[in-house]
Amino acid sequence: MTNPRPLQEREQNLIDLYSHCQLGMTPNKFYAKWDVNHEAIARICSRSLSTVRRWFSKGRNYRRPMPSDLRHLALMDLLLEGFEEIPEGLLNKLCLSNQSK
Repeated sequence: MTNPRPLQEREQNLIDLYSHCQLGMTPNKFYAKWDVNHEAIARICSRSLSTVRRWFSKGRNYRRPMPSDLRHLALMDLLLEGFEEIPEGLLNKLCLSNQSK
């Protein structure tokens, strides 16, 4: 078993910044910005297709996305916007869990 890495002031500041961040993007804004379908949004948010369809519904079938869904969409927007600037090593770390499946 290894010892965890100690957090320096820089890392503590990053944790504070992230934990107070109100990062979020609505499904409608994401859908309007990117050429995606409901299935892609469902995959991004780890939700069922029927749940995502309810986010776009009107009336009694409408369901509000959870804050975690808004954060997933905002993070994906950030990744899509900055994809070319993401260093390959960081991209590999980001997707490492998918590669081992």
